Amino acid sequence: MGNDTIMEGILEKLEERFSAHMERHKDCNWEAVKKRILSDEKNLVALSQMERTGGEPDVIGFDEKTGRYLYCDCSAESPSGRRSLCYDRQALEARKKNKPSGDTHTMAEEMGITILTEAEYALLQKTGDYDFKTSSWIETPEEMRRLGGGLFGDKRYGRVFYYHNGVESYYASRGFRGMLRV
Repeated sequence: MGNDTIMEGILEKLEERFSAHMERHKDCNWEAVKKRILSDEKNLVALSQMERTGGEPDVIGFDEKTGRYLYCDCSAESPSGRRSLCYDRQALEARKKNKPSGDTHTMAEEMGITILTEAEYALLQKTGDYDFKTSSWIETPEEMRRLGGGLFGDKRYGRVFYYHNGVESYYASRGFRGMLRV
C-alpha cells in the first residue's frame, strides 16, 4: 500500500469522525478543515501518528486569535499507544531502575504535537466524557516541574479532576493527549 493511499485513508477516517461527532465542533466545516490539513504535509503526518497510537483525533474547536482548528485526541481513554511513560526526558534519565520505554514530551515532539495544557484539557472535557478509567499527563508549570512534580487529569464522578505525581512515575493507565493546531 503506497503512502498516498495511507494518507487518503487517514483523511477519510478523519472526515468520518468529524461528521459523526458534530457536537465537538458545531461551527466548523469539513472542507475548510481539510484544506487546512492539506496545506502542510506535517499536519497529515502528525494526525496519522495520533491515529496510529490510538488517539482518535478530531476537531474540538477553532482558535479565533490564530485562525487555526484545534485537533485533539478524542479517544474515550488516554491513547493506548502512549501510556506507561514518565513525564519528560529529564525524568526518564533520572530513573535508576525499571525505566519506562520513553517519556511524554519526547514522544509528543517526535509526533509533531503538543501535550494538552490544563485549559486545553478542560476544553476537551466540555466536548464529551474522557478518561473515566485512565488519566492523562498535562503540561505542568515550570516552577512545579523544577520541584519534581507533574500534573495529570481525569474524569470521575461526573467531574474533571487535576492532580499531581512525581514526574518519574509511570502507570499502565496514564498516558497523554495531544493537540495539533491546523
